[in-house]
Amino acid sequence: MKPAPVLMQSARNGVAALAQRLASGDRVLVLTGAGCSTGSGIPDYRDSRGAWKRKPPVQLRDFLRSPRQRRRYWARSMLGWPLVARARPGAAHRALAELEAAGSVAHLITQNVDRLHQRAGHRAVTDLHGRLDQVACLECGALWARDQVQGWLEHQNPEWLRFSAGDAPDGDADLDHVDFDAFRVPDCPSCGGLLKPAVVFFGETVPKSVVESSFQCLDRADALLVVGSSLMVWSGYRFVRRAAEQGKPVFIVNRGHSRGEREARLVVDGDCGQVLPALARQLGLSGAEPVHD
Repeated sequence: MKPAPVLMQSARNGVAALAQRLASGDRVLVLTGAGCSTGSGIPDYRDSRGAWKRKPPVQLRDFLRSPRQRRRYWARSMLGWPLVARARPGAAHRALAELEAAGSVAHLITQNVDRLHQRAGHRAVTDLHGRLDQVACLECGALWARDQVQGWLEHQNPEWLRFSAGDAPDGDADLDHVDFDAFRVPDCPSCGGLLKPAVVFFGETVPKSVVESSFQCLDRADALLVVGSSLMVWSGYRFVRRAAEQGKPVFIVNRGHSRGEREARLVVDGDCGQVLPALARQLGLSGAEPVHD
């Protein structure tokens, strides 16, 4: 029978328990979520209870079927992308990169699309939901840098730059009560096809090859550490379920409620930007690694 989870009310006690486990030499797979990037200024989707903070983002079927939804998406994205583009890795990203360099983390799977783990120096990373810094043509498969697409958007819609919008997750922006019909969405320069960010939209399936390779990483690991994720979507929670089915311990560092608490051996309720650096120090590591652009 699986032991009941231990909810650590004290982050200090949780850090000590995690450090003991990571110092054992076990191969640890890390799964990260939006809580890792809030310290870098990128908002998350859910509150501490796992409920939506705002309306859910656009669904894939609506993006594909509705020209107006595409105009709305790209107008908001044009205003929201600069926040992601200028974001820098935070304390959680740097601590995880340091843990990897020390051999305490074998691989990292992230549900985030901001590439901040890589910019912190983390090497073995799977972008489960893709990467926001690339845009794909759905017709010819061409890939374009998001910065380049930003230039096309601003050139075709200079009047929209006067709008101010609130920050939102994943390069979105809170811009409503405007008429999106006049917004001009660029087509693929190669074939005139439909452009879409190279990320997994809500309602879209994670590519099978990515899921299978991620499962292989979990199968080779001895334990799973979840960081900054409420695990409310199946694409992340599936790894907790698989680890539990294999009898592997699951540890969670997250602020507030997490769907995986029932399967976890240890839950640390705290800010991962504070808990992970404390964990690195507990393991005798020197401090934050330099940030790579």
